[in-house]
Amino acid sequence: MRVVFMGTPAFSVPSLRALTREHEVVLVVTRPDAVRSRGKRLEPSPVKVAAEELGLPVLETSRMTPEALDAIRAADADVFCVAAYGCILPEAVLTMAPLGCVNVHASLLPRWRGAAPIQRSILAGDAETGVSIMRIGQGVDTGDYCAQAATTVAGKTADELTAELAEMGGELLVEVLPAIADGTAVWAVQDESKVMHAAKIAKEELWLDPAVSALENARRVLASSDAAPARCVLAGKPARVLAAVVSDASPVPAEGQITCAGKRVLLGCADGALELVSVKPDGKRAMPATAWVAGLQGKAGSWERLS
Repeated sequence: MRVVFMGTPAFSVPSLRALTREHEVVLVVTRPDAVRSRGKRLEPSPVKVAAEELGLPVLETSRMTPEALDAIRAADADVFCVAAYGCILPEAVLTMAPLGCVNVHASLLPRWRGAAPIQRSILAGDAETGVSIMRIGQGVDTGDYCAQAATTVAGKTADELTAELAEMGGELLVEVLPAIADGTAVWAVQDESKVMHAAKIAKEELWLDPAVSALENARRVLASSDAAPARCVLAGKPARVLAAVVSDASPVPAEGQITCAGKRVLLGCADGALELVSVKPDGKRAMPATAWVAGLQGKAGSWERLS
């Protein structure tokens, strides 16, 4: 099968690699080089890097210009496969390939349509999430789906869950493409009464807060990323919390207080304690929480939400 693949971040790469093992990827479409890390240097997308390693032709574009449409049309593909490309596709693209345009979406639709399905599933405390293979329509993640695969959420960071779902998505895409091609795929219409929207994460949403539960704070840490880190003020200084878990230690510190129980550093929350595992104070390196608290020389004191 001749495939045009569209994707940009690391999440997309397993789908691209899976497709190349089973089909002829005739063109890879990705967003142009951009500043993707803390430096100011332009970097290629992970998909561009993978495509070049695989010897595949690459089209870089952030929108479907007439020139881009001509290049995609000239690829003469049977199907377009999309995984987190990051560009709204016009009707001309959706109807160009005989088998249409199918997308790897990182949720169990209709739950979590939108920009941040993985982080939203963590913050909501979902028992499971997964991937869906869906048709792309004009709405945001509104198309019918023909296959889903699920995994558990609890205890996984956003990075861990993203990597797992990326692999699952690539495997599922390759598995269902033959059924899509021969018309035997069964498409399910999304139940609009069960739709949950996964809006982009605002940085403030992941700030830790002694006034909320330890579990909610722990979920914020799991859902955090470089783009939206879990942060708070520890002993008067701002810091990023890299890892933390709900603690069953006793006695529980008062809300907003920091205590040490053996080698455990505990933050008092509204209903219990959050155990710090690792932190990165602003302007310093990442370190275990025990090393951080040792540097305070017994003056741990209190913690609070950023203001």
